[in-house]
Amino acid sequence: MSSPALPLPTIPPITPPPTTLESVLHLDSTLQFPTFTSSTAWTLGSLLRQRLLQFPNPCCINISLAQGNHLLFHAVTHSGTTPDNDSWVARKRKAVLRWGVSTYALHLKYGGDEQVFAAKHALGPEERGEYAIHGGGWPVRVRGVEGVVAVVVVSGLKQELDHGVILEVVGEMLEGMGAGAGAGEGEKKKED
Repeated sequence: MSSPALPLPTIPPITPPPTTLESVLHLDSTLQFPTFTSSTAWTLGSLLRQRLLQFPNPCCINISLAQGNHLLFHAVTHSGTTPDNDSWVARKRKAVLRWGVSTYALHLKYGGDEQVFAAKHALGPEERGEYAIHGGGWPVRVRGVEGVVAVVVVSGLKQELDHGVILEVVGEMLEGMGAGAGAGEGEKKKED
């Protein structure tokens, strides 16, 4: 007599990102850290990796400062990543730094059409391959600091999920820090 099969644990789905350019740009600019240090990057990267370990896909997580390409966190989730993941990371990072918005915002703005994107920005054949307009590259902003301070990149899932997991984990982390979206300068977000 065989015993009944145990139910498999279900993986909580990644919260899907917004689907309009305006909503994505709003989150790109309003999800702001009160500070961002190497410790912040390590915590964020570790939380992203912990969340992504729940999925069977091998993913790459990368966090680096905007100035000088100083690497603060780099990890994979499972065996199976390739140098191509690192290429995607570099291309997404470069797009975030050049345009100051998430790669998912760029994807929505150009309807995913890399030819239109390249033509709009006068990117020649050599240069167009240096940028990726697929979700998963996100600008880190710090309250009171102008511009992008660092870039978070996830590569390995569908682009919506690469972007969604960053928003999900950053949002949870900021809430835990009392600095959720919309919290004013120097004040903690009020509890309901």
